[in-house]
Amino acid sequence: MAGRVLVTGANGFLANHLVRDLLAEGYTVVATVRDLSDPVRTERLRGHAEALGCSDRLEMYEADVLDADPWVNLLAGCDGLFHTAAVFSLSGEAELILNTANLGTEHVLNAAAEAGVRRIVYTSSTAAVGSGPRGRPKDEEDWQSGSSMPYTAAKTESERRAWRIAEEHGLDLRVINPTAILGGGFSRPPPSVDWMPDLLSGAWPLIPAIPMAFVHVEDVAHAHRMAYEVEEASGRFVLAPHSGMTMVDVARTARRLRPSSKAPRRSLPRRLLPLAVLFDWIKGMRTGERVLTRAVVRGYMRGDSLYSSQKAEQVLGMTWRSLDDCVEDTISAFEERSA
Repeated sequence: MAGRVLVTGANGFLANHLVRDLLAEGYTVVATVRDLSDPVRTERLRGHAEALGCSDRLEMYEADVLDADPWVNLLAGCDGLFHTAAVFSLSGEAELILNTANLGTEHVLNAAAEAGVRRIVYTSSTAAVGSGPRGRPKDEEDWQSGSSMPYTAAKTESERRAWRIAEEHGLDLRVINPTAILGGGFSRPPPSVDWMPDLLSGAWPLIPAIPMAFVHVEDVAHAHRMAYEVEEASGRFVLAPHSGMTMVDVARTARRLRPSSKAPRRSLPRRLLPLAVLFDWIKGMRTGERVLTRAVVRGYMRGDSLYSSQKAEQVLGMTWRSLDDCVEDTISAFEERSA
């Protein structure tokens, strides 16, 4: 089904894997980044094309989803759109996170309709699915019922907006809802993996028993392409093969894979998570960065990390890399960066 497709935010953690997957399958990829002069945003993408011997099938353009102007021209002649661009931050500026998600979705999807691009794969998140109610696997029918976290609110609002625009214009929209994405191949570590060095170095004396589910970045990229190619695919697809877990499971796996690491052996019980917030605040005073804000912990404590990926397996034919692969590839990526 190779053709010409556009990928927004192409230098991102997921998106650069998606670009490589599409190039490997014969697609011509129009890749947009916010700054073509920044080698961090371009070198990995060019490297994929060079390694695959298809530099002529990678076109790179500078564009920001907050700017409505360039998208109709960029999408002209494209068969499909993969909209992955987002600000992935758990504690960043709320206005920027929300505007990038909501206005970006409006600009790009409306432009796709005007340019005659009918099939769109949209990157959402299980943040838009929600973590409640506890005790049963959440699936494509579930929606986030409310969160004070800007990222969660942005993912939920923007996905709902995407569905409204698709209905208005008759767009063939397919949505991917991955959970926490692990793996390597990133230019800058995203929040889903940037805690791994601290975990391995022993910076956390105890590991918070935060409920989480995980998926490998290469599986998420593959699911995007399959959602585009499989004719009968429709609606949302939850990607959470390693669900019902906590950060303790990652620590145990990391300790087994790297016995010399200082990954913590003891966990902080769920009821004591407020202590983790205090510890993170003290650390943030020194580093200027926060991971476990009160809003984050409140969200974790309301629900659990049980999800069903059955639809993705049945419709998209997904099989999954193991949790060992998820953790190993994440650790290896950081080891390569520090070598």
